Amino acid sequence: QVQLVESGGGLVQAGGSLRLSCAASGSTWSIYVTNWYRQGPGKQRELVATISSGGNTVYADSVKGRVTISRDNAKNTVYLQMNTLKPEDTAVYYCNAGTYSGGRYYDDWGRGTQVTVSS
Repeated sequence: QVQLVESGGGLVQAGGSLRLSCAASGSTWSIYVTNWYRQGPGKQRELVATISSGGNTVYADSVKGRVTISRDNAKNTVYLQMNTLKPEDTAVYYCNAGTYSGGRYYDDWGRGTQVTVSS
């Protein structure tokens, strides 16, 4: 299992940019996928972007073209670069990692970082 700590959230005006970071510690070698989710006020948690251990990426339609997920293996950190932010991007953003070790799958979450986009 891994421990995940998000950072980089804040208040930004519409059209602005933020880069979120998700730093992993623990059994980072066991991570096979890392996801960014978000949960806006009164909304269900939704998947924003995914990056696999092989580097494959997937994006939600709502953020495609505005968001880039990447990782720095040396730093055990996954980033979410968000550009052209909109008020509807306001949410708590959570990092999630899928890990596999000892023949079992685990699902680990960070505590989240708040992103607020003002109009």
